[in-house]
Amino acid sequence: MWHASYVQTYLERDVRSLRQVGDLTLFQGLLKMLAARSGQLLNLADVGRDLGVALNTAKAWLSALEATYQVIVLRPYQANIGKRLVKRPKVYFTDVGTLCYLAGLRDPEHAASGPMAGAIFETAVLSEIVKTFLHRGKEPMVYFWRTSAGVEVDILVESRGRLVPVEAKLSATPNANMAKGIQAFREDLGDQAAPGYVVHPGEIHLPLAPSIEAIPFARL
Repeated sequence: MWHASYVQTYLERDVRSLRQVGDLTLFQGLLKMLAARSGQLLNLADVGRDLGVALNTAKAWLSALEATYQVIVLRPYQANIGKRLVKRPKVYFTDVGTLCYLAGLRDPEHAASGPMAGAIFETAVLSEIVKTFLHRGKEPMVYFWRTSAGVEVDILVESRGRLVPVEAKLSATPNANMAKGIQAFREDLGDQAAPGYVVHPGEIHLPLAPSIEAIPFARL
């Protein structure tokens, strides 16, 4: 009930004051579509086509969501390392509860074990990192990294002139395979890459590879 009221109030007050949203039903459809694509590469042209709205309209609505801190648009990190990198962003809701509500998840068991469980956990990790920067009065400089071959690091955090690679893994028993994306990133970026972390929901803290540690989500 709380989330239903929040979405309704937000739609009726905040968004209308920022953008010309003529059809609230379509806008609510956009919210649900973004929730279903949480943590995935975002193709706004496809979203607009599925909704039946122009690409510029979809862009304007996404901009309004980002400006009002409803979503985090995570953009790819571009570096001249001689590899083809993806250019599309990923989108996350800032609040995991709102994400679950819009995705139709009504109980924690379904959220934790369903097909969106990994995306929900990744959203939680990113949200905590962003909030940490904001609470310190700093602008969060966060990105993701993905090559055209599909090698990826979920989150890159720019700190002190270096990039900290972070992977979110929904397993309480982390293993060395979870660090492969971070290893590839560190090899490509060299000195620009800081030590990396695999964040998981368990309680184990252990090294997975040179300069890569597995840490519990509670450490964030």
